[in-house]
Amino acid sequence: MTRIWKESGFAEQDNWIIETDEVKAGEGQKPLLPLDAFLSAVAETNEVGLGVLIKPADDVTKLAAHLDRVELIAVQFPAFNDGRGFSHASLLRERLNYQGELRAVGDVLIDQVPLMLRTGFNSFAVTNAVAIKRLEEGRLPGIANHYQPTARPAAEVEGYSWRRRTVAG
Repeated sequence: MTRIWKESGFAEQDNWIIETDEVKAGEGQKPLLPLDAFLSAVAETNEVGLGVLIKPADDVTKLAAHLDRVELIAVQFPAFNDGRGFSHASLLRERLNYQGELRAVGDVLIDQVPLMLRTGFNSFAVTNAVAIKRLEEGRLPGIANHYQPTARPAAEVEGYSWRRRTVAG
């Protein structure tokens, strides 16, 4: 079972569906289209409020001209050790200035959520039972000090210009 979590808690309902050859969005649902299908769709319509699924090998800069039409970008994490989704989030938030919902989907583990938040993710499709339980309990792990700036603001720590402290969101 997949549950959608944001810092405000678990969503009661989510209408976004990752479309595949076997699964299509039904009435009242919105499709998350793979990048190539999304680019084809935006070339044929002026529709706004669209959703796109970014896979690890995708080039997110192809979205730059269409970000004003995108409501949700889902970034796929196929395995816990594939960190390309973090780079996608940083590019979308910091270089492309994407302001909409950025969702981590796939292998979302509790230990990665704080780092995902720092790089700009603001929603998570969670299937891992341990992660769901810890998020329900409000037990989000974290590292107080960081060495690099990210999409989420951080305060500098006295004495070290290169060290930063997590700012509560």
